[in-house]
Amino acid sequence: MDNKTLDRRISDLTTALGDPTRRAIYIAIRESGEPMTTSKAAQLFEIHPNVARHHLDLLTEGGFLQETQTRVSGSSAGRPAKAYEATSMEVDLHFAPRRFEMLTEMLFQVLEEVSPPDVAEVAEKVGRTYGERLAAEIGTPTDPGYDEAVQAVASAMTGLGFLVDPDVEGQRLLTSHCPFGETATSHPEVICSLDRGIVRGLFGALSFNCDPVVIPHQQLDDDCVTQVPVTISN
Repeated sequence: MDNKTLDRRISDLTTALGDPTRRAIYIAIRESGEPMTTSKAAQLFEIHPNVARHHLDLLTEGGFLQETQTRVSGSSAGRPAKAYEATSMEVDLHFAPRRFEMLTEMLFQVLEEVSPPDVAEVAEKVGRTYGERLAAEIGTPTDPGYDEAVQAVASAMTGLGFLVDPDVEGQRLLTSHCPFGETATSHPEVICSLDRGIVRGLFGALSFNCDPVVIPHQQLDDDCVTQVPVTISN
């Protein structure tokens, strides 16, 4: 295998399977005895259908899934629903995550050597831009209220690999799983700034001004709390 082909395959794996939720969806479909619809994937992983569709499209573009038709359970009339089934592509599911963790740690070592004074500010800016782009890609509710906005942000974050429980009354997002793993506990000043930027970007796309406060977890299995009081943008 030449280097160009290897680089392309690594890129395909990282793009399609570098996200924990996306990998879980792929595994579920691959192990399922029948094709899976978008609504079924959304229900199974408790994510918004737009988030599920985003993952399924990326897996299809990467050649890991293919579209097919299936009859929805309990329905005997009308056109069959579009569904997804695994292709014959062989995948080492442990390859992409290990490369991601290695790359992340190496980048932080670079940051420690360079020591930019405004690294947290830069990280938040990057996160906010990413949050705005994510909102544009997956779509957001039209003119949502606060409750719907919090749910939409929680679903989008879940699609990124966070496991988020929206606490609407407490104006908080409770994250019990962070895709950054141990990096989040060893470099909270940067990771929390990224998280804060993503949340701010998502709320901004929903026309809410939000100044989130991230309370990082101390241990890997602890919850991370993000306080999200918002105001409606003019």
